[in-house]
Amino acid sequence: MQVEVKLFTVKKRFPLTISRGTTAQTTNVWVKICQDGVEGWGEASPFGVGNHSQSTQIIQDALEQVAPSLDAFSPLQRQEIEQILIKQQTPSSVRAALDIAMHDWLGKSVGLPLWQIWGLNRHAIVPTSVTIGINSPDGAKTRTQDWLQFMDVRLLKVKLGNPDGIDADQKMLLAVREAAPDIELFVDANGGWNLEDAIAMSNWLAQLGIKYVEQPLPRGQEKSLATLKEHSPLPIFVDESCFTSTDIPHLANSVDGINIKLMKSGGLTEAIRMVHTARAYGLQVMFGCYSDSTLANTAAAHLAPLADYLDLDSHLNLIDDPFIGAIVAEGKVLPNNLPGLGVHYSASGA
Repeated sequence: MQVEVKLFTVKKRFPLTISRGTTAQTTNVWVKICQDGVEGWGEASPFGVGNHSQSTQIIQDALEQVAPSLDAFSPLQRQEIEQILIKQQTPSSVRAALDIAMHDWLGKSVGLPLWQIWGLNRHAIVPTSVTIGINSPDGAKTRTQDWLQFMDVRLLKVKLGNPDGIDADQKMLLAVREAAPDIELFVDANGGWNLEDAIAMSNWLAQLGIKYVEQPLPRGQEKSLATLKEHSPLPIFVDESCFTSTDIPHLANSVDGINIKLMKSGGLTEAIRMVHTARAYGLQVMFGCYSDSTLANTAAAHLAPLADYLDLDSHLNLIDDPFIGAIVAEGKVLPNNLPGLGVHYSASGA
């Protein structure tokens, strides 16, 4: 199969601030594979999580390095290709782009959407949350109102872990609650709290009826999660602490759920493994995203029937998304009935 790589830049409608910084735009990588006249598409988007950070340049260089070695393979040889890429320590976002593209190729080759190939039920998909980044109370209130005017919002994920401390977190969350009194709220600290603050915030958030808290402690402090769980009335989900299925056994007794992202996991193949591993340990499952366009989020949407929670909103916050794929209805991100991913390119941006 032949591999083609193309860069594209997307700008956010609302810049997103989390505990680690602010993002207003990203340059993502569009990967095309071609064989037998069929083209499969995938996407790699940059993200930053400590030593696992993957910039656009790292992604592009890795793709250009590995592409020639894939000429001798068919898109049907996903298992062999995956093992080669893992052995070569290829960045997870690169593996994700290629894996998504091979799945897209398969679906197009047989004329079926991925969700149907997997035998999944589209009607089982839950609504996605949309994200309110760290902001001043007034800024958070305005951002919430912007989202409510933009689409049918059913769930809000509020980013906390403000560098100014948990007092600033509390004031911001109360502002969001005031702006959206009837909408369910989730909280993601992106590792922005220490253990003491995480315990205090979990108890405070529980009093407000918050559904769960995600990644309360920084990556690297996983041993403290058991203590937090003991003192937290809220379910604890991990994101930055959990990349692949091999991380789950070490976390299973200390958390209630995991956030699966295609760029972390290395693609749909590993995401499915993570779902089954998590279920075997009695954990809940969420699908999330980085600064992914409609291309990658549509891929995740095909697996969405397997998730308890969804946070697939990054493409909804783009003003120049070049792809058209999954639709939004009643707050849900739904894959369509077209073969493969069901994604098309729009030169003018979606």
